[in-house]
Amino acid sequence: MSKKRVNKKSKAYRRRRRRRMIFGIELAVLLVLGLALFGYAYINSKLDKMDNNDLDFSKVGVNDSVLQAEDAGQTGTELIALVGMDSRDNSLESGNNSDTMIIACVDHDNKTIRLVSLYRDTWLNVFTRDGSDRYTKSNAAYASGGAEQMLTMMNKNMDLNITKYAAVNFKALSETIDHLEGLDIDLTREEIVHVNNYNKETSEVAGTEYEEIELPDESVLDGPQTMTFHLNGTQAVSYARIRYTAGNDFRRAARQRLVIGKIMEKAKTSDLSTLNDIMDTVFPMIKTSLTKQEILKMGLNLLSYDMGEQAGFPFDHLEGANVTEAMDGNDCVLPVTLETNVVKLHNFLFPGVTDYEPSAEVKEYSDHIIRQSGYGEDRIPSQSETGEIPQG
Repeated sequence: MSKKRVNKKSKAYRRRRRRRMIFGIELAVLLVLGLALFGYAYINSKLDKMDNNDLDFSKVGVNDSVLQAEDAGQTGTELIALVGMDSRDNSLESGNNSDTMIIACVDHDNKTIRLVSLYRDTWLNVFTRDGSDRYTKSNAAYASGGAEQMLTMMNKNMDLNITKYAAVNFKALSETIDHLEGLDIDLTREEIVHVNNYNKETSEVAGTEYEEIELPDESVLDGPQTMTFHLNGTQAVSYARIRYTAGNDFRRAARQRLVIGKIMEKAKTSDLSTLNDIMDTVFPMIKTSLTKQEILKMGLNLLSYDMGEQAGFPFDHLEGANVTEAMDGNDCVLPVTLETNVVKLHNFLFPGVTDYEPSAEVKEYSDHIIRQSGYGEDRIPSQSETGEIPQG
């Protein structure tokens, strides 16, 4: 064999090895942000670092009638719940709120991944450990009964059948971004102030040194104007946590998607050593019910998949609604109505399903919310969301 041929073979091997590692880190990144599954780890030893948690399926509620009704529409699709924990001790166990909840719909037929964020303050039936009704903010489900109760909340309120999930915390995301040597993000003056405020706590939780972003003079940056800043891990996480600007939690979800895109861009151009370090560091911070075999199989299938449309649930909502039964009288996000929002959700997740008819359970929950809030179909907002951040 000639030297030229050997070199060519060696280069091809290195390209294949690099491609495997890139898809491995893409998996870690998307699990970290609770957004999508878009890659695979290149050897089993990396996957062994994850905390694989077998679900108690007897505690995960689904609607059997829904499964039969959607057979045609669900062909070739998989649903995965991706969770970001609000954990000050970096725990992924129950007792902590799930402040980021995203449903990833992996569409094998069309080779795309569609994402739906469930807003943390959405007023839904989160249930109790014994299965009784309990209406409060959706992020309380994980705190009350772990992954099983969170999946039950999603399945019962949205007519879904999700049995797979992955959860991460602040530190995992911060570590990933630091290994990538930070992200360039455009900030307004208001956002800089909030990033600095959030970063005091985020740095403490992540175990890193607090670094303040210097606030430019108003003559340089004011109002809606933006300026590009290079953010480290905790600063970027703090940016993704901001919810006290126009759009509140809805704008925060858009910030999270922006950070996802930035991480993906840098991960794909990073060297092998960096990618390997991220997997070694981040994988131990992931808790998932996905088996190694499922991750590897899915990753192999997703090499050519694209990120598809993104949305937030509920699509139509009333922001800051003070529902009489809400926990401690706190404001919440009110689905107006739950029934009509579930129809829109199924049209979004399963394009093959038309004229979807929500289950009797969803209609019951929807009617309860209407009775308690006074907001029915005649009061559906014409425009729900504000302050959306462009993607890219």
